[in-house]
Amino acid sequence: MRLRALRRAVALAFTLAYCMSALGWMRLRGPLTLERRAHWAQWGARKILLALGIQYRVEGLPPASGVVVANHLSYLDILILSSAMPCFFVAKAEIDSWPVFGKIARCSGTIFINRASLASAQKVSAMIAERLSLNVPVLFFPEGTSTDGSSLLRFHSRLFEPAIRAEAPITTATVTYILNDGTPERELCWFGDDAFLPHLWKALGVAGFSADVCFGDPQVYPHRRVAADQTHAEISATRNGSPMVAQ
Repeated sequence: MRLRALRRAVALAFTLAYCMSALGWMRLRGPLTLERRAHWAQWGARKILLALGIQYRVEGLPPASGVVVANHLSYLDILILSSAMPCFFVAKAEIDSWPVFGKIARCSGTIFINRASLASAQKVSAMIAERLSLNVPVLFFPEGTSTDGSSLLRFHSRLFEPAIRAEAPITTATVTYILNDGTPERELCWFGDDAFLPHLWKALGVAGFSADVCFGDPQVYPHRRVAADQTHAEISATRNGSPMVAQ
């Protein structure tokens, strides 16, 4: 396990460096628009999954615009969802100060939110509203935190508001992890008081796993609470088990 984790850690470090150097070359070829940043993030996420030997499968059609909401199990969700489609994430403000990963998040166009601050939520809502005009969806995790996957927390409705006002489509994305040896999904989830680096080392040592992403049909909702409740019900139902189609 330790040798596997070390080998993957080295592969991760080299791939991250390669992706950042590619971003530098992109700067020389023209302005780094938000759309170009999102497509770079997708390209980079796919490179990282390939380097780590992580497979993913997609069911449904990833949207090209609007808002996407997903359940949240781990930082791995970012890689999986980024690989499935270009998008802008809404992430907790603490990530902005993380070494390496914070810089990558900023470069990819991530919107940072302090969930304890009403002013921050209002600012982020305004930024989401602006980005709804682009041909790249905005993705956030309405649970507000990652969990062990045993249940789906109640969805916060505030960040749905920009999509409601713009009558923009909202699409669900349901993430599920399958470990090759039959170990429960919970072993990959990052939740509670787990420190990031020790958990990352543990995840890198897992013998093998894959991820399933199921996209629902885009829907326009009349009210943010309705949107929160209905997308929650949809993701919960999907988590309880429809078969996936390999991509």
